[in-house]
Amino acid sequence: MGYSCLLPFAFLWNSLLLACLLPFAFLFNTCVYKQDTNTLIVQGFLNLNKPAGWTSHDCVAKVRRLLRLKRVGHGGTLDPAATGVLPIALGKATRLLQYMQQDKAYKATVRLGVRTTTDDLEGEVIATQSAPQLTLELVKGFLKQFEGTIQQVPPMYSAIHIKGKRLYDLARAGEVVEVPERTVEVEKIEVLDWRGGEFPEIDLAIACGPGTYIRSIARDLGDALETGGVLAALTRTRSSGFDLADSLTLEELTQQLEQSLFQPVSPSVALGHLPSVTLSPDQARRWCLGQRISWDDTLVKVSTLETSTSPVQVYHEDGSFLGIGKVISSTSGVLLAPQMVFV
Repeated sequence: MGYSCLLPFAFLWNSLLLACLLPFAFLFNTCVYKQDTNTLIVQGFLNLNKPAGWTSHDCVAKVRRLLRLKRVGHGGTLDPAATGVLPIALGKATRLLQYMQQDKAYKATVRLGVRTTTDDLEGEVIATQSAPQLTLELVKGFLKQFEGTIQQVPPMYSAIHIKGKRLYDLARAGEVVEVPERTVEVEKIEVLDWRGGEFPEIDLAIACGPGTYIRSIARDLGDALETGGVLAALTRTRSSGFDLADSLTLEELTQQLEQSLFQPVSPSVALGHLPSVTLSPDQARRWCLGQRISWDDTLVKVSTLETSTSPVQVYHEDGSFLGIGKVISSTSGVLLAPQMVFV
């Protein structure tokens, strides 16, 4: 009897092994190959350093091709001209994007004395005004009004929806619409450098919340100074808990994949700002089937919940990531209910 009769059993063994490994991909932060299609199965996150000239969608499409992965998503759009941190979720981790940290930080260069249609250097120049009289001390005084909770009008060329359409599509079609103000949080603006002259430039470090448009800050600063202003350069230095210093370029990602060195960022790292809880094997089985578990009976509670509605990371006692739960109150006590199950 030849070895050929054993091949069906070898294939069955590989399939069973793969099925057993996949639920624990989050635990070991691994990449697994599905042998029948040679498809790389990845669960986790990628801290990508977006290159200039690429849209966020371009980057997602490139990562999808490199990893041969269908489910890829990003955690916050960057303008094509901008560079820096673009958090990308891989595989099942796309379902975790909503639970990522909301903090963002940028290094921005604002050029004063210029106005454009897009509030950056990518648009058509509509006015210029020489501003050699501006000084750093004068501009610093105006920056204070952009810190804290502020009202901001997004740029006409932006991805927000108005009347069911993207604002930039309406702008390109020549349709004039009123863009509503929105409330945003700007934690801190720090001056990094100043270059005076006919069209002065100021480099800023900006820490802010979600939905903040740095182009709008540049435009509104220029309006406050009565000179006009545009965003001349932008690099996102932090987003969703990921830092620029730890990011990978597309070239570095390609190289790591070629050398089989790429490892995605695990959910335990990306979701480290959330409280977590550990379940026994029996509790984990029941929780994954949709049952609620008594909060008092859970094995380990790493941190205190801020509110009863805070999402919670849920782990098996062997360390494997099970999903996201929520703590609810009921007549029978405090319970851990499934919100998103991953295994």
